[in-house]
Amino acid sequence: MLLLAWASLAQAADLRVQQADGSELHLAAPARRIVTLAPHLAEGVFAAGAGRQLIATVDYSEYPAGAVDIPRIGDAFRLDIERIVALQPDLVIAWDSGNPRPAVEQLRQLELPVWSVEIREPRGIPAFIETVGRVSGHAAKARSEADRLRNRLAELRQRYAGAQPLRYFYQVDAKPLFTINERHLISQGLALCGGVNIFAGEPGLAFQVARESVIVANPDAMLAPRLPGAADPLAGWRAWTGLAAVQQGALFLLPADEISRATPRFLDTLDQACKLLQALRGNPDNE
Repeated sequence: MLLLAWASLAQAADLRVQQADGSELHLAAPARRIVTLAPHLAEGVFAAGAGRQLIATVDYSEYPAGAVDIPRIGDAFRLDIERIVALQPDLVIAWDSGNPRPAVEQLRQLELPVWSVEIREPRGIPAFIETVGRVSGHAAKARSEADRLRNRLAELRQRYAGAQPLRYFYQVDAKPLFTINERHLISQGLALCGGVNIFAGEPGLAFQVARESVIVANPDAMLAPRLPGAADPLAGWRAWTGLAAVQQGALFLLPADEISRATPRFLDTLDQACKLLQALRGNPDNE
C-alpha cells in the first residue's frame, strides 16, 4: 500500500500536458485553482468533474448551470490580466486560436502556468476532458466521460460508413459572408457522416467568401448556426431557387452554441446534422 501511495504521489508531482504547439507544460501538483479563457474550456472543465476548482472564466460561459455564477475575467478576446494574476491560479487554460496571443504570453511572463489548447477534431473533445481530469485530480470521472464520447464518435463513424458524399456550405455569418475550411472542427465532424465542405481546400480556418462563389459551387445543402430567438440566418438564400440546396429544402439550422463549441454538446448537434444529411439522401436515419 505504501508503495502504491508513493507511486501515485510521484506521478502527481510531475503532471505533463501537451500544448497546442507541441511543447509540454509541467505541473508540480494537481491543479486546484483553474481559470479558463473561453466558454468551451469552462464547459470541458465541468465535464471532467473539476467544476468546483474553476475560480474564474470569461463572459458567455453559461453551461452547465454551475458555470453561470463563476467570476468573470473579461471575455475570450479582452482579458483582465491584473484580475487573473490576483486570483493566483495554478492553471490557466487558454484557447490557442481565439485568445489574444500577447495577453496569453503576458500571463506566461508573469510565471502563471498556461496551457494553450486547440481542438480541431471531434476526438480532441474527449482527449481534452480526460487530460483535464488527470491534471485536476478527477482522472476516473473524466476517463468515464471521455470513453462515453469516444463510443458516440465510433457509433457515428460506423453508422455512416460508406454514406453517399453530400456537398455542403457552412455559413458562419451572413453579413459579411463567412465560412470555414476542412480543418475546422465542424467540417471534421460532418466528414464523419459524408459531408464534403465546398470550401475544403481554402487556406484560412474561417474566412470571408463571395456569394457568387457559393452559387457557382451549388451545394447540396446549407447549414448555419442559429441563436435562440434570432432571425433565420439562411433566409437570404431562399430567393436563389436555382440552387440545389434550396430546391431540396436543405437549408438546415443548428443550435449555435452547441455546434460552435468543442464540448460534449457538439456531438449531440453533430448527430442532429448527420441525420438531416441522411434524410436528404432519401434514407432517413431513425436510430
